[in-house]
Amino acid sequence: MLRERTLMPAEALRLAALGVLAGRGPMAYAALATEVRLFAASYGGSPVDVMSSSIELLRFEGLIETREKAEDPGDAVVALTGDGEMELGRLLRAPVKAAGAHARLLMALKMRFLHLLDDDDRALQSDLLAEALEGELARLLDLRRRMAGEHPDFLAWLDRDIDRASAELRWFEGGTAGRDGSRP
Repeated sequence: MLRERTLMPAEALRLAALGVLAGRGPMAYAALATEVRLFAASYGGSPVDVMSSSIELLRFEGLIETREKAEDPGDAVVALTGDGEMELGRLLRAPVKAAGAHARLLMALKMRFLHLLDDDDRALQSDLLAEALEGELARLLDLRRRMAGEHPDFLAWLDRDIDRASAELRWFEGGTAGRDGSRP
C-alpha cells in the first residue's frame, strides 16, 4: 500500500487471485493464473505484472495452498487459506484512488496541450487516441462477454466503463477532437 494506505497497482494481482479463489473455491493453478491474467489484461494491465511467479508468491506467503498435487504443476488444485481470507478482506477494505488517475491525468494533459501541435500532428494524435480507445473498448466488451455470470454490481460497473469508453470514442470519431478544440 502507498503511504496514504491506498492500494498500489501491484496489489491488484493479489486482490484478483484471492478474490477469484474466494468466489469460486479451489481451482487448478493454471486456471487461476489464466483468469487473473485475462482480467488484468482486459483493464490494460501489463502481462508482466500478472505472471504465475507472482501467484506463486501467494503460496509462499501462505495465502493460498495446494489441495491436490498433480504431475503438471499447472494442474495442481489451489485454495484460499485462512490468512488468504484475511488478506483479501484487508485489500477489499483499503481505499482506492480514482481508477486510472495516472492515465486520466496524462490524457487530460495531452488534450489540454494538443492545440500546440501543427494540424497534421494534432490529427495524427487524435487518431492514435481513438485507436487506443477502440482497443480499450474491445477489451472491455470481451471481458463483459466472459464475465456474464458475475455479480450484477460488477456487471453494472463494467457496463458503465463500456459506456464511458464508447462515449469518448464517439467524441474522437466526431471528427473535430484534437483538430479545432471543439466538441462534436
